[in-house]
Amino acid sequence: MPKIVLSTPHAPAAIGTYSQAVRCGATVYLSGQIGLDPATMQVVDGVEAQIRRVFQNLRAVAEASGGSLADAVKVTIYLTDLAHFAQVNEIMAQYFPQPFPSRAAIGVASLPRGALVEADAILVLAD
Repeated sequence: MPKIVLSTPHAPAAIGTYSQAVRCGATVYLSGQIGLDPATMQVVDGVEAQIRRVFQNLRAVAEASGGSLADAVKVTIYLTDLAHFAQVNEIMAQYFPQPFPSRAAIGVASLPRGALVEADAILVLAD
């Protein structure tokens, strides 16, 4: 199956050697998103704003793939402080409809650009 690279101006441009998303068949792999505002390429202020921006960025890339966050089967959350997990949980429920995707939450020492949260996702699109 060929790999199809996906991108959108509604999410931050890749700041490294990766693509915003890659589709292979019906599966779409969304790269990790931090709380970068795509217009300014600056990390937004505050943990709540960063969490919302992360999910907005993931949604934009999911939509560019022809899908939505409802197509997510796996989400991974990276937090520099696991004390923010309850807040991620609450906000995530506003972006992902039930049934929710599988998920992992991982505590990390640091993230790019001093971000407090990052998330990536895997989507499976209907044929």
